Amino acid sequence: MLNVVLLEPEIPQNTGNISRTCAATGCSLHLVGPLGFSLEDRYLRRAGLDYWHLLDLHVYDDWAAFRAAHPGVRPWMATTKGARHYCDAAYRDGDWLLFGKETRGLPEGMLAADYERAVRLPMREGARSLNLSNSVAVMVYEALRQLGFPGLQQEGHLPKQG
Repeated sequence: MLNVVLLEPEIPQNTGNISRTCAATGCSLHLVGPLGFSLEDRYLRRAGLDYWHLLDLHVYDDWAAFRAAHPGVRPWMATTKGARHYCDAAYRDGDWLLFGKETRGLPEGMLAADYERAVRLPMREGARSLNLSNSVAVMVYEALRQLGFPGLQQEGHLPKQG
């Protein structure tokens, strides 16, 4: 299982989409406050649709509370400031994927403290960043690909035509 951590997310629709990705892939979602919205927000709920019962959700008041609950965790930090590509990281079962707030990303001090774990999604020059929910989906599926998509349905089937 992978753990997706959102540090101070601001946009409920993004968090709703990320919740749906986590529910569909079996990832745990950790929301670290302060949040920029209420967990009862209609946009958050609408984006997650009928997947909420599948979501393993954990909420923390702030970064200190998260660290106290998970001491020693060394997450892969998604950032446009990373020197290595997200697909060059060697993901393991139980890894933590950390994403910052939509408007500012992760704090530079946090990145500098463990910079070898800062990864980026390549983009063309002049592009500021990808949407947070898209970035989460890309990294989650790369990590799951490396792990062999554990616990996920591997193939689909067409219904029989009558």
